[in-house]
Amino acid sequence: MIAEPMVRRDAILGCLVGGAVGDALGGVTERGRACLSDDTQLTLATCEAIVGPGLPDPARIAERMLEWYRDGRLIGIGSSTAKALRDLDAGAHWALSGARGERAAGNGAAMRVAPLAFVLDPGAARDRQCLRDACRVTHHHDEAYAGALAVVAALREAIGGPPAPGAWLRAAERVLPDCVTRDRVRVLAESPGDITTASRLGSSGWAPETVSLAILGAEVMARDGFGIGLQQLVRSSDDADTIAAIAGQVAGACLGLAEIPTESSVPLEELTLVLEIARAFADRLGAR
Repeated sequence: MIAEPMVRRDAILGCLVGGAVGDALGGVTERGRACLSDDTQLTLATCEAIVGPGLPDPARIAERMLEWYRDGRLIGIGSSTAKALRDLDAGAHWALSGARGERAAGNGAAMRVAPLAFVLDPGAARDRQCLRDACRVTHHHDEAYAGALAVVAALREAIGGPPAPGAWLRAAERVLPDCVTRDRVRVLAESPGDITTASRLGSSGWAPETVSLAILGAEVMARDGFGIGLQQLVRSSDDADTIAAIAGQVAGACLGLAEIPTESSVPLEELTLVLEIARAFADRLGAR
């Protein structure tokens, strides 16, 4: 059973719009213009796959992602995700489509799992298995799964309100198995400094680097202002759009929609789509 705060409508809207704003602003660095990428697009596809409270179906998640892929609606797909979508398009089973090997330890699973935080409890074994299955659609790697697990845990903690220094990082650390992602999260939790200093430990598309920096960035955004923290994060990140998208999701869930600066960041047509899917997702969860 998901606790009532997990289905607050404003947290859902803030999370999804916050992630879109981070993605679009990071896109100026990554793509030369403010536009949405697969970070947001696959997150929205995941929203569409969740039909209500309870365990989501990984087959349905794979199906919705494939539909977006076939419709040509995905921009900037990473290599592991692209491989998985090509395999799904060729008829592969969702449990076999994901990339394997060290190159599958990227952030492509973590970037799209935010909606699952509203229906899964990372403290429950059954829910963790469901999350692992959702990750395996594109990434068969323990660090990719750990990164996604950390995002879900931090996001659920964020819904409770603004953090004490390191609080969201510690929430992620508590649920993580022994892995590099946990080590990176722990380092930043024990000495949560500024974004620029933390980024020197790494800010690439490798899940341990992406997720630890994104959660720290989210804490800064919630404390110092969404836009201020986001600008610092984008300037300090190698994989700017994905790190900023995850940070925006987590901080947005805490701050709510009204605190997200959307005026000059996400193109109106894309923002309208994000809000449309976010509101439908909140309605299916019975969010108030």
